[in-house]
Amino acid sequence: MSIKRAISIRQPFVELILQEKKKYEYRSTLTNIRERVYIYASLTPSDHGASWKKVKKKPGELVTGLIVGSVEIVDCMWDDKIGEYAYKLSNPKRILKHLKAKNHPTPKFWIPKF
Repeated sequence: MSIKRAISIRQPFVELILQEKKKYEYRSTLTNIRERVYIYASLTPSDHGASWKKVKKKPGELVTGLIVGSVEIVDCMWDDKIGEYAYKLSNPKRILKHLKAKNHPTPKFWIPKF
């Protein structure tokens, strides 16, 4: 099965997913997607300092603007504590040769063209 979709996520959260330290991606919208998707590292990194400490990196030290891996979305449920939907992630895979999409990514799911 080939990967069709991508999801845009900010660094260092991408790196935490690839290291299997982040098991959920929180979003305001429900998804019915249950498949492997590409992980696009957004151009703009997060300013969440505690997450940068977890990966022992600083903004600018991790790849942005490219597809750097993939992950399976295996479930989606409402998280009362966070107040958003939690996309349950499984089996992340890092792509050693990063991919550059020809089309512009969106904040939600999108279909990259290479």
